[in-house]
Amino acid sequence: MTEPSGSARPGRAPAWRRPDASMSLLTEVTQHPLDPEYQDAAERRARAGTPRRRGGRGTVAVAALAVVLGAATTWSVLALRAPQPSALAAREVLADQITERSAELERLRDRSAALSDEIADLQEQGLSAVDSPLLDRLAVDSIASGATAVTGDGLRITLQDADTGTDQDDPDGRVRDSDLQLVVNGLWASGAEAIAVNGQRLGPTTAIRTAGDAILVDVVPLVGPYAVEAIGDPQGMQTALTRTSGGQLLAVLQSTYGIPTQVSSQRELHLPAAGTVTLRSAELPEGVPVLPDAGTTGPAATGESSGTLSGDDVSEGD
Repeated sequence: MTEPSGSARPGRAPAWRRPDASMSLLTEVTQHPLDPEYQDAAERRARAGTPRRRGGRGTVAVAALAVVLGAATTWSVLALRAPQPSALAAREVLADQITERSAELERLRDRSAALSDEIADLQEQGLSAVDSPLLDRLAVDSIASGATAVTGDGLRITLQDADTGTDQDDPDGRVRDSDLQLVVNGLWASGAEAIAVNGQRLGPTTAIRTAGDAILVDVVPLVGPYAVEAIGDPQGMQTALTRTSGGQLLAVLQSTYGIPTQVSSQRELHLPAAGTVTLRSAELPEGVPVLPDAGTTGPAATGESSGTLSGDDVSEGD
């Protein structure tokens, strides 16, 4: 018999131990994964030939219930998202009303323009036999106020929203009301005699504002591209415009924000008349009596008051 090797003490035979004796719990779990009672039940079922139970019917029932619930949910979502017949009918009624009111608005505008022309003709007939210088002054003032349609050569400046190439809208690439205000003010400073934006004549009381995504000129919504037309000396205005903030803005809009701008000279522009300006106060020339038969003198009789011809608030930036 050979002597045992290792570190066994002399005079005592070493006891044999399994290498994995320190992991007895893990060994028991891996070698006997089932509880003894479950193991016995499985062996008895195998000896008796009893088949194992499977959840066939229960699984089919659960799958059918899931399909039914999914179909019901999908139908509910589609029913909620689908427009109701009453909503569709109301939308059609509103669309018809908008069309009718728009047509009525155009008819009233044409009627207002015809009445304004008739008033101007009657005014000219009444003043021509009385005071020709006063009639000339009235003609000049009517052009400045936008009450008279004008024709002549000038400049046309076109601004258009930037094309992003996608369906998403870039707010920085859109023409704003402040852009049109600066361009219009630059044209006035460059010597323009009359200005219109997309056919809407500008006067002393014209306002250029924003309402939502639309730009309004005297509560009239405009759709791009925006054409700013100004009557005056084309070359002189174009040269002077480059020195104003409006001219510098045109270059910045195109180079920085990708907004296309175009300035062109026009041989003949036709600018319509603006709406009738409401008279708030008036001032008579010095020495003209308030009434033709008035014989008294003084500030009240001669009209030496401090009132001036005015209308609504002046547009922003004008």
